[in-house]
Amino acid sequence: MKAVRLVLLQIKYQERAFRRNPAAAFFTIAFPLIFLVILNVIFGGNDLDLGDRVISGATFYIPAIAALTIVNSCYTSIAMSWVFDRDGGVLKRVRGSPLPPWAFLFGRIAHAMILMLALLVLVVLFGWLFYDVDVPGQTMPAVLVTLAVGAFAFCAMGFAIAAMVPNADAAPAVVNASILPLLFISDVFIPPDAGTPAWVEHVSSVFPVRHLSEALQTGFNPFETGAGFEPVHLAVIAAWGVAGLLVTLRFSSWEPRV
Repeated sequence: MKAVRLVLLQIKYQERAFRRNPAAAFFTIAFPLIFLVILNVIFGGNDLDLGDRVISGATFYIPAIAALTIVNSCYTSIAMSWVFDRDGGVLKRVRGSPLPPWAFLFGRIAHAMILMLALLVLVVLFGWLFYDVDVPGQTMPAVLVTLAVGAFAFCAMGFAIAAMVPNADAAPAVVNASILPLLFISDVFIPPDAGTPAWVEHVSSVFPVRHLSEALQTGFNPFETGAGFEPVHLAVIAAWGVAGLLVTLRFSSWEPRV
Protein backbone atom coordinates (compact mmCIF):
# COMPACT_ATOMS: atom_id res chain seq x y z
CA MET A 1 0.00 0.00 0.00
CA LYS A 2 2.87 2.34 0.82
CA ALA A 3 4.43 1.63 -2.58
CA VAL A 4 1.20 2.59 -4.38
CA ARG A 5 0.99 5.80 -2.34
CA LEU A 6 4.56 6.74 -3.25
CA VAL A 7 3.87 6.23 -6.94
CA LEU A 8 0.65 8.24 -6.78
CA LEU A 9 2.44 11.08 -5.00
CA GLN A 10 5.14 11.07 -7.68
CA ILE A 11 2.51 11.19 -10.44
CA LYS A 12 0.84 14.08 -8.61
CA TYR A 13 4.15 15.91 -8.42
CA GLN A 14 4.81 15.39 -12.15
CA GLU A 15 1.31 16.60 -13.00
CA ARG A 16 1.72 19.69 -10.82
CA ALA A 17 5.09 20.51 -12.36
CA PHE A 18 3.57 20.12 -15.83
CA ARG A 19 0.60 22.33 -14.98
CA ARG A 20 2.75 25.04 -13.43
CA ASN A 21 4.63 25.51 -16.69
CA PRO A 22 1.73 26.80 -18.81
CA ALA A 23 3.80 27.62 -21.89
CA ALA A 24 5.22 24.09 -22.10
CA ALA A 25 1.83 22.58 -21.27
CA PHE A 26 0.08 24.59 -23.99
CA PHE A 27 2.49 23.63 -26.75
CA THR A 28 2.61 20.00 -25.61
CA ILE A 29 -1.16 19.84 -26.02
CA ALA A 30 -1.30 21.97 -29.17
CA PHE A 31 1.63 20.26 -30.94
CA PRO A 32 -0.23 17.18 -32.27
CA LEU A 33 -3.29 19.24 -33.22
CA ILE A 34 -1.16 21.74 -35.12
CA PHE A 35 0.45 18.93 -37.11
CA LEU A 36 -2.94 17.30 -37.67
CA VAL A 37 -4.40 20.49 -39.14
CA ILE A 38 -1.34 21.33 -41.25
CA LEU A 39 -0.99 17.84 -42.71
CA ASN A 40 -4.70 17.64 -43.45
CA VAL A 41 -4.55 20.99 -45.22
CA ILE A 42 -1.69 19.71 -47.40
CA PHE A 43 -2.67 16.07 -47.92
CA GLY A 44 -6.02 15.50 -46.23
CA GLY A 45 -8.17 16.40 -49.21
CA ASN A 46 -6.67 13.60 -51.30
CA ASP A 47 -7.86 10.01 -51.15
CA LEU A 48 -5.12 7.47 -50.47
CA ASP A 49 -4.94 4.33 -52.57
CA LEU A 50 -3.69 1.55 -50.28
CA GLY A 51 -4.02 -1.16 -52.89
CA ASP A 52 -7.10 -3.06 -51.73
CA ARG A 53 -8.94 0.00 -50.42
CA VAL A 54 -9.14 3.77 -50.68
CA ILE A 55 -9.35 5.98 -47.60
CA SER A 56 -9.41 9.73 -47.06
CA GLY A 57 -6.26 11.58 -46.08
CA ALA A 58 -7.90 12.59 -42.80
CA THR A 59 -8.50 8.94 -41.90
CA PHE A 60 -4.81 8.25 -42.44
CA TYR A 61 -3.60 11.19 -40.39
CA ILE A 62 -5.48 10.43 -37.16
CA PRO A 63 -3.49 7.22 -36.45
CA ALA A 64 -0.36 8.86 -37.88
CA ILE A 65 -0.63 11.72 -35.38
CA ALA A 66 -1.46 9.16 -32.68
CA ALA A 67 1.89 7.51 -33.43
CA LEU A 68 3.58 10.92 -33.31
CA THR A 69 1.97 11.57 -29.91
CA ILE A 70 3.32 8.31 -28.50
CA VAL A 71 6.81 9.10 -29.78
CA ASN A 72 6.72 12.67 -28.50
CA SER A 73 5.33 11.81 -25.04
CA CYS A 74 7.17 8.56 -24.35
CA TYR A 75 10.44 9.05 -26.19
CA THR A 76 11.37 12.68 -26.82
CA SER A 77 10.00 14.16 -23.61
CA ILE A 78 11.31 11.41 -21.34
CA ALA A 79 14.77 11.41 -22.94
CA MET A 80 15.24 15.17 -22.75
CA SER A 81 13.82 15.59 -19.25
CA TRP A 82 15.98 12.72 -17.94
CA VAL A 83 19.17 14.27 -19.35
CA PHE A 84 18.29 17.73 -18.03
CA ASP A 85 17.49 16.35 -14.57
CA ARG A 86 20.60 14.18 -14.57
CA ASP A 87 22.99 16.99 -15.45
CA GLY A 88 21.16 19.44 -13.19
CA GLY A 89 21.77 17.16 -10.21
CA VAL A 90 18.08 16.42 -9.67
CA LEU A 91 18.46 12.68 -10.19
CA LYS A 92 21.43 12.52 -7.84
CA ARG A 93 19.40 14.22 -5.11
CA VAL A 94 16.42 11.92 -5.74
CA ARG A 95 18.70 8.88 -5.57
CA GLY A 96 19.95 10.07 -2.17
CA SER A 97 16.46 10.69 -0.80
CA PRO A 98 14.18 8.17 0.95
CA LEU A 99 12.09 7.90 -2.24
CA PRO A 100 12.81 4.53 -3.90
CA PRO A 101 14.29 5.00 -7.40
CA TRP A 102 11.70 2.63 -8.90
CA ALA A 103 8.85 4.82 -7.53
CA PHE A 104 10.42 7.89 -9.12
CA LEU A 105 10.81 6.08 -12.45
CA PHE A 106 7.36 4.56 -12.36
CA GLY A 107 5.78 7.91 -11.52
CA ARG A 108 7.53 9.63 -14.40
CA ILE A 109 6.59 6.88 -16.86
CA ALA A 110 2.99 6.75 -15.61
CA HIS A 111 2.62 10.52 -15.99
CA ALA A 112 4.00 10.34 -19.54
CA MET A 113 1.49 7.60 -20.39
CA ILE A 114 -1.43 9.49 -18.82
CA LEU A 115 -0.50 12.58 -20.81
CA MET A 116 -0.16 10.45 -23.95
CA LEU A 117 -3.64 8.96 -23.47
CA ALA A 118 -5.17 12.40 -22.86
CA LEU A 119 -3.57 13.76 -26.04
CA LEU A 120 -4.71 10.72 -28.04
CA VAL A 121 -8.30 11.18 -26.88
CA LEU A 122 -8.05 14.84 -27.87
CA VAL A 123 -6.67 13.98 -31.32
CA VAL A 124 -9.33 11.32 -31.99
CA LEU A 125 -12.16 13.63 -30.85
CA PHE A 126 -10.75 16.44 -32.98
CA GLY A 127 -10.65 14.14 -36.01
CA TRP A 128 -14.18 12.90 -35.32
CA LEU A 129 -15.59 16.41 -34.93
CA PHE A 130 -13.80 18.24 -37.73
CA TYR A 131 -12.75 15.55 -40.23
CA ASP A 132 -15.53 12.98 -39.86
CA VAL A 133 -13.07 10.21 -38.99
CA ASP A 134 -14.55 7.02 -37.54
CA VAL A 135 -13.70 6.14 -33.95
CA PRO A 136 -12.54 2.48 -33.72
CA GLY A 137 -15.25 0.08 -32.57
CA GLN A 138 -14.46 -3.61 -32.80
CA THR A 139 -10.77 -2.84 -33.27
CA MET A 140 -10.51 -0.78 -30.07
CA PRO A 141 -8.85 -3.65 -28.08
CA ALA A 142 -6.17 -3.88 -30.79
CA VAL A 143 -5.63 -0.11 -30.64
CA LEU A 144 -5.26 -0.21 -26.84
CA VAL A 145 -2.78 -3.11 -27.01
CA THR A 146 -0.79 -1.26 -29.66
CA LEU A 147 -0.75 1.86 -27.49
CA ALA A 148 0.46 -0.14 -24.48
CA VAL A 149 3.23 -1.90 -26.40
CA GLY A 150 4.23 1.33 -28.12
CA ALA A 151 4.32 3.26 -24.83
CA PHE A 152 6.51 0.60 -23.19
CA ALA A 153 8.90 0.44 -26.13
CA PHE A 154 9.35 4.16 -26.63
CA CYS A 155 9.70 4.87 -22.90
CA ALA A 156 12.45 2.24 -22.74
CA MET A 157 14.13 3.67 -25.82
CA GLY A 158 13.80 7.18 -24.39
CA PHE A 159 15.79 6.19 -21.32
CA ALA A 160 18.24 4.31 -23.53
CA ILE A 161 19.00 7.27 -25.79
CA ALA A 162 19.29 9.48 -22.70
CA ALA A 163 22.05 7.18 -21.48
CA MET A 164 23.90 7.84 -24.76
CA VAL A 165 23.60 11.65 -24.57
CA PRO A 166 26.83 13.13 -23.17
CA ASN A 167 25.34 16.30 -21.67
CA ALA A 168 22.23 18.48 -21.51
CA ASP A 169 23.42 20.83 -24.26
CA ALA A 170 23.56 17.92 -26.69
CA ALA A 171 20.17 16.46 -25.70
CA PRO A 172 17.89 18.33 -28.17
CA ALA A 173 20.23 17.63 -31.10
CA VAL A 174 20.82 13.96 -30.32
CA VAL A 175 17.23 13.09 -29.42
CA ASN A 176 15.67 14.92 -32.39
CA ALA A 177 18.27 13.58 -34.82
CA SER A 178 17.51 10.05 -33.66
CA ILE A 179 13.76 10.29 -34.28
CA LEU A 180 12.83 13.05 -36.78
CA PRO A 181 14.23 11.29 -39.89
CA LEU A 182 12.28 8.15 -38.94
CA LEU A 183 9.04 10.12 -38.68
CA PHE A 184 9.46 11.34 -42.25
CA ILE A 185 10.17 7.89 -43.73
CA SER A 186 7.76 5.83 -41.59
CA ASP A 187 4.29 6.80 -42.88
CA VAL A 188 3.74 9.46 -40.22
CA PHE A 189 4.17 12.80 -42.00
CA ILE A 190 4.07 11.53 -45.59
CA PRO A 191 1.25 9.27 -46.89
CA PRO A 192 2.23 5.74 -48.03
CA ASP A 193 1.20 6.40 -51.65
CA ALA A 194 3.43 9.48 -52.02
CA GLY A 195 5.97 7.62 -54.14
CA THR A 196 8.50 6.77 -51.42
CA PRO A 197 11.48 4.85 -52.89
CA ALA A 198 11.50 1.14 -52.12
CA TRP A 199 14.89 1.29 -50.39
CA VAL A 200 13.58 3.94 -47.99
CA GLU A 201 10.67 1.67 -47.07
CA HIS A 202 13.10 -1.20 -46.46
CA VAL A 203 15.22 0.99 -44.17
CA SER A 204 12.22 2.30 -42.23
CA SER A 205 10.86 -1.23 -41.74
CA VAL A 206 13.85 -2.01 -39.52
CA PHE A 207 12.83 0.65 -36.99
CA PRO A 208 9.79 0.67 -34.66
CA VAL A 209 8.16 3.94 -35.78
CA ARG A 210 6.90 2.49 -39.06
CA HIS A 211 5.54 -0.62 -37.31
CA LEU A 212 3.75 1.53 -34.74
CA SER A 213 2.21 3.69 -37.45
CA GLU A 214 1.07 0.69 -39.53
CA ALA A 215 -0.36 -1.14 -36.51
CA LEU A 216 -2.40 1.95 -35.60
CA GLN A 217 -3.46 2.36 -39.25
CA THR A 218 -5.01 -1.10 -39.09
CA GLY A 219 -6.76 -0.32 -35.82
CA PHE A 220 -8.27 2.89 -37.21
CA ASN A 221 -9.06 1.46 -40.64
CA PRO A 222 -12.85 1.72 -41.13
CA PHE A 223 -12.72 -1.19 -43.61
CA GLU A 224 -11.00 -3.59 -41.21
CA THR A 225 -13.14 -6.73 -40.79
CA GLY A 226 -10.96 -8.54 -38.28
CA ALA A 227 -9.89 -7.73 -34.73
CA GLY A 228 -7.23 -5.32 -35.96
CA PHE A 229 -4.23 -6.94 -34.28
CA GLU A 230 -0.87 -6.84 -36.07
CA PRO A 231 1.31 -9.48 -34.32
CA VAL A 232 4.39 -8.91 -36.50
CA HIS A 233 4.36 -5.14 -36.01
CA LEU A 234 3.78 -5.55 -32.27
CA ALA A 235 6.62 -8.06 -32.02
CA VAL A 236 9.07 -5.68 -33.71
CA ILE A 237 8.00 -2.79 -31.46
CA ALA A 238 8.31 -4.96 -28.35
CA ALA A 239 11.75 -6.20 -29.43
CA TRP A 240 12.98 -2.62 -29.70
CA GLY A 241 11.50 -1.95 -26.27
CA VAL A 242 13.37 -4.89 -24.74
CA ALA A 243 16.59 -3.75 -26.41
CA GLY A 244 16.04 -0.24 -25.05
CA LEU A 245 15.44 -1.65 -21.57
CA LEU A 246 18.69 -3.66 -21.69
CA VAL A 247 20.66 -0.60 -22.81
CA THR A 248 19.07 1.45 -20.04
CA LEU A 249 19.92 -1.09 -17.35
CA ARG A 250 23.50 -1.32 -18.60
CA PHE A 251 24.40 2.31 -19.30
CA SER A 252 21.91 4.63 -17.58
CA SER A 253 23.27 6.86 -14.84
CA TRP A 254 21.81 9.06 -12.11
CA GLU A 255 25.02 11.03 -11.75
CA PRO A 256 25.74 14.28 -13.64
CA ARG A 257 28.24 13.97 -16.48
CA VAL A 258 29.38 17.59 -16.38
